[in-house]
Amino acid sequence: MINITLPDGSVRSYEAGVTAMDVAKSISEGLARKIISASVNGETWDTSRPIKQDASLKLLTFDDTEGKKTFWHSSAHLMAEALEALYPGTKFGIGPAIENGFYYDVDFGDKVLSSEEFTAIENKMLELARTNSAYIRTEVSKADALKYFTDKDDPYKIELIQDLQDGQITFYQQGNFTDLCRGPHIPNTGSIKAVKLLSLAGAYWRGDEKRKQLTRIYGITFQKDKDLKEYLVLLEEAKKRDHRKLGKELELFTFSEKVGMGLPLWLPKGAQLRERLENFLKKAQLKAGYLPVVTPHIGNKNLYITSGHYEKYGADSFQPIRTPQEGEEFFLKPMNCPHHCEIYKSKPRSYKDLPVRFAEFGTVYRYEQSGELHGLTRVRGFTQDDAHLFCMADQVKDEFKKVIDLVLLVFNSLGFEDYTAQVSLRDKENRDKYIGSDENWEKAENAIIDAAAEKGLKTVIEYGEAAFYGPKLDFMVKDAIGRKWQLGTIQVDYNLPERFELEYTGSDNQKHRPVMIHRAPFGSMERFVAVLIEHCAGRFPLWLAPEQGIILPISDKYNDYAYQMKEALAEFDIRVTVDDRNETIGRKIRDAEVHKLMYMFIVGEKEAAENKASIRKQGEGDLGAFTLAEIMERMKEEVKVPG
Repeated sequence: MINITLPDGSVRSYEAGVTAMDVAKSISEGLARKIISASVNGETWDTSRPIKQDASLKLLTFDDTEGKKTFWHSSAHLMAEALEALYPGTKFGIGPAIENGFYYDVDFGDKVLSSEEFTAIENKMLELARTNSAYIRTEVSKADALKYFTDKDDPYKIELIQDLQDGQITFYQQGNFTDLCRGPHIPNTGSIKAVKLLSLAGAYWRGDEKRKQLTRIYGITFQKDKDLKEYLVLLEEAKKRDHRKLGKELELFTFSEKVGMGLPLWLPKGAQLRERLENFLKKAQLKAGYLPVVTPHIGNKNLYITSGHYEKYGADSFQPIRTPQEGEEFFLKPMNCPHHCEIYKSKPRSYKDLPVRFAEFGTVYRYEQSGELHGLTRVRGFTQDDAHLFCMADQVKDEFKKVIDLVLLVFNSLGFEDYTAQVSLRDKENRDKYIGSDENWEKAENAIIDAAAEKGLKTVIEYGEAAFYGPKLDFMVKDAIGRKWQLGTIQVDYNLPERFELEYTGSDNQKHRPVMIHRAPFGSMERFVAVLIEHCAGRFPLWLAPEQGIILPISDKYNDYAYQMKEALAEFDIRVTVDDRNETIGRKIRDAEVHKLMYMFIVGEKEAAENKASIRKQGEGDLGAFTLAEIMERMKEEVKVPG
């Protein structure tokens, strides 16, 4: 007999070899019909996989993140089966679940797939789903696995198998389709009731631009038609909010092939928006005891060898900058933290000086693959609202809690009300990805868990998501239409102080190592602005908007009064422009609405005579005529910078 511990702490005894499905049925048949997969000791398993030892068990449904991943990964296999049936000879790369749905990278040979064929593929998937085919897991020797895919003439699977160890290889079969896969999968295809293929893209095999470009097919599936319909409505709303579309319409940023892919150019309105965000955080940081620093955009290769970034990220960096001096190499900096370590080291430090908090809006560079670049959310040059705190071990938790307060100030000021704090820890099995001692890692992980608990944060724990030098707290924010984004991050690091031999003199007059906290409430300015644009649909909080309103003269006779009004409002720190085009007032109002301007001040003969303006507000319509003093009184709370 073995003991199975359930999430509520209760323990049930079963015979060894029991499956998650057996456990679900012993609780209720209704639950058994809902479960998709199971978390066994933190690892996601098929519901039919035997559990042979005592274990902690969580039964996963479509409501769970890992349950959705299982459902969508199984759907990728179903799509592959449909493609193989419709297009014999198709070869397959990889087909993972993603945040919303799945994709599969496919080699169709000489055929070029078009989106017009999506309906036929969707219909085939639904036809196959109705067969209720079980997903069957089989352990396969490396030799047999290679033979199977050699017979199928599939070079992609052969390459993947060659990277695996014998004894670690599993196949999954459903219906007439067999794939190399770790799993897990849903019990059978029957629960896939609604299918939509979304888009096509090119994707280089294994992300290597020198290798063959495959066809990437994106799709999504649900257990109910109703859920698919709701998702498609959400998708249309997301398209309207796309920061790339709105960024162009609102004249915030642009890209240029001559400048380079993934290197955004901030236009005047975007630069103003970004500057206000920076000034807002700088003011909060000064109040919290941060010291501003500035570091160069490049660093000597030895700096990044010392920090460990060269070993871990050298392949993702731009090519080194070689100087006329033999053997001297510099890199565009991928991180600000090594530079800040050297600033800390620039003079002796005492325990009386700690904590020291260095802050910088520092621009960093990483060579992302061209296929992964996406607007402002994935770029090659970006600015982090970076800070590094150096403190004693007994100060870590309090400092961490103060940083949480700063992150929450940012979220609350910008309307991000729904967020979860993700405690990102080391992988339980593979420790090779990380640097530093187990003792330091455990201290750092415990400090984060305790600080998050004491601040009352809603948290989830994710293993394998830590930075290579330390665990972190990542803030996962839901936007206005329910999508999740990773924004602010806080990390505890015992390792870089070791690598840079940082010291302070303690009260015992001995040398000690400080602990380092990395933090970035925005994350990166580019990504944060992209998320903010989509969250607000381009209608920024009034204190942040590049233009808070626009004055619309009914005819050119009132242009002079409009400009006088603009100067008067500027005295109240209200940012407005004047639309003095020779257009109808209806056209001016429509254009102002397209540009997401919150306030329109309409002026004509009556307004000019009474020294007033008629106000029209987005979402509220006409509000009436007001004097300048009344306008300011009405707007003063909206234009006030938080904090």
